[in-house]
Amino acid sequence: MPSALPASLLDLAPVVPVVVIEDAERAVALARALVAGGLPAIEVTLRTPAALDAIREIAREVPDAVVGAGTVISPAQVGDAVAAGARFLVSPGWTDVLLGEMRGSGVPFLPGVSTTSEVVALLERGVREMKFFPAEAAGGTAYLKSLSGPLPQARFCPTGGIGPAAAPDYLALPNVACVGGSWMLPPDAVAQHDWGRVEALARAAAGLSAGGTCR
Repeated sequence: MPSALPASLLDLAPVVPVVVIEDAERAVALARALVAGGLPAIEVTLRTPAALDAIREIAREVPDAVVGAGTVISPAQVGDAVAAGARFLVSPGWTDVLLGEMRGSGVPFLPGVSTTSEVVALLERGVREMKFFPAEAAGGTAYLKSLSGPLPQARFCPTGGIGPAAAPDYLALPNVACVGGSWMLPPDAVAQHDWGRVEALARAAAGLSAGGTCR
């Protein structure tokens, strides 16, 4: 049986791997390495033709993984992703149409924001958990810190340009629950099927906390 979700998707782990899969045959081994390293939430981006097949394989073969779909930008992708086995959805931005489709999907979702007005608009619609994207380009930790005062009810998963050096600074913020990144998936390690290296990098990421210390 698939592992159960906590009250919030953002509380699964301090880091959510953002995965671009070109070959679905690698998906299961890759997911097993991430889960073994302590990162159960895996966002497979819908940027490649192999993405839906990868989600399907991970959902079927890696029950301890909580696999989701990222780069969701159309209502049709919502249905396709959930049908493939996605247990959460992540979008780089949102519209009312897309938000309505994600809300009706029956799975947790993180709509993307990069401005204060977008955050306020989502709060107005009852959404309190969001993706902040592209994190580094949109203002990074300084921007998110400035939002925590007037909008303390919003919680974020910043994604975009974040690596292991910057992640603890984000995790130190009161309105950041986790971060998204792909540094635990070096292209050469994935190409060479070096899943031991991926697992080791995932374990280090799973141990990150505010200030760079291990949990």
